[in-house]
Amino acid sequence: MAIKEGDFIRLKYTGKVQETGDIFDTTSEEVAEEEGLVTENKTFGPIPIAVGVGHVLKGLDKGLVGMEVGEAKSIEVPPEEGFGVRDPKLTQLIPMSEFKKQNIRPQKGMNITLEGHNGKIRSISGGRVTVDFNHEFAGKTLVYDVEVEKIIEDDTEKVYGIIELQYPNPNIKPEDHEVKMEDGKVIIYLNEMAKFDNQITYAKFRIARDIWDNMGIDRVEFVDVFEKKVNTEEEKEEETEAEE
Repeated sequence: MAIKEGDFIRLKYTGKVQETGDIFDTTSEEVAEEEGLVTENKTFGPIPIAVGVGHVLKGLDKGLVGMEVGEAKSIEVPPEEGFGVRDPKLTQLIPMSEFKKQNIRPQKGMNITLEGHNGKIRSISGGRVTVDFNHEFAGKTLVYDVEVEKIIEDDTEKVYGIIELQYPNPNIKPEDHEVKMEDGKVIIYLNEMAKFDNQITYAKFRIARDIWDNMGIDRVEFVDVFEKKVNTEEEKEEETEAEE
């Protein structure tokens, strides 16, 4: 069955810059290890997305339409449908004094954040620093080697996929939460660890919005359950032995 816009799928991919062949992102842990892309809290494996809704770059989204489960191909993504074309106005000269105010010692190639904008220092000369606020891959043509692992048909599985996509937490698996579909609404019982995460409020909104927009469901409820833990006799004995 050919994939169409709105379908939920699990996708394997490896993205590289066409001009250099440099790999910058992948769902394969093996490839990530080879390329030095493994970082703390980074998880790997096929990702769940809804096709055509902006979960991935526009050019990649378009290339997925019409593919079949198990099919693999390369999708070329031009700058206009990737990270955009380069904007000369986003390369700025900033006085060294601005960096001193923020206790930043600028160095060529350093990634920085100024006034909420991410940039890279390109050069330092005459008391002024050239900072490029374009995206790292702006103006680059990208190539994604992709494979569609499966189409997700079950609505509950779709919700788990949205949770995985919008709340990627290496310490909590999506299935650690509980999802129920009742009377045309989605009820999500959050894992106890998530309740103490200061990012969970924003994650809830992203999850709810994704469900509203892509599943035709208008009501999403998040339930926090705090249950008193009662020690078993065996646990009590272990605690007593530890105290002795």
